[in-house]
Amino acid sequence: MVVAAVAAGAFAAAGQSMAAGEGHAAPDHDDFNPSDASASFNGALADGPYTGMGGSAPAPAMLPVAKTSDASAELEKLTKSERISQQLDAARIAAEEAARAPKFVVPAAGAFTSGFGGRWGTTHYGIDIANAKGTPIYSVADGVVIEAGPASGFGLWVRVQHEDGTITVYGHVNTITVNEGEKVKAGDQIATMGNRGFSTGPHLHFEVWNVSGKKINPLPWMQARGISPV
Repeated sequence: MVVAAVAAGAFAAAGQSMAAGEGHAAPDHDDFNPSDASASFNGALADGPYTGMGGSAPAPAMLPVAKTSDASAELEKLTKSERISQQLDAARIAAEEAARAPKFVVPAAGAFTSGFGGRWGTTHYGIDIANAKGTPIYSVADGVVIEAGPASGFGLWVRVQHEDGTITVYGHVNTITVNEGEKVKAGDQIATMGNRGFSTGPHLHFEVWNVSGKKINPLPWMQARGISPV
């Protein structure tokens, strides 16, 4: 009787506690809602670690992207550089050749047969260098051909005016290998040796006229410039 009374009292107390809202038992079914979970996840992102610092998450940093080279432009630059290099090399070679080139040369190879001055009752205004017909004749210095053709007493001649105004004359030539107005360098062939005009055999008659047009002795003029036919 006593036991039954105690049990009945305990059951009554439990019923009163449930009626008062205390000690809810866990439900016997699953209340999970996917939309609620998504909302909770998005909310968590919005309330991430930067929220407590007084601002939203920073925007992603933009990394610099290297510009790609234009292949055709690079090739053009390389080609231009090579062209400039070639031009510089050509200029250097030309300068070296010009430095090595002689300033004055003997007008022809051969035997010195007659000098400047009186001869056979007249004045011989040049020197004679004898050799075989067709022997090359050269300009003694840089200059411009001012005449190339027939000449009284010489048959054919060539006259070259040089940078200082001096004129050199090449007479009795067999053939002429330059044209009037042509620029020549020291040592350039201008004619071949011949026997034209008043001549006793194949030779070159060579004269020098100074800037005033006076015919001067070619030997001292040549020797002062480091050349001589004798």
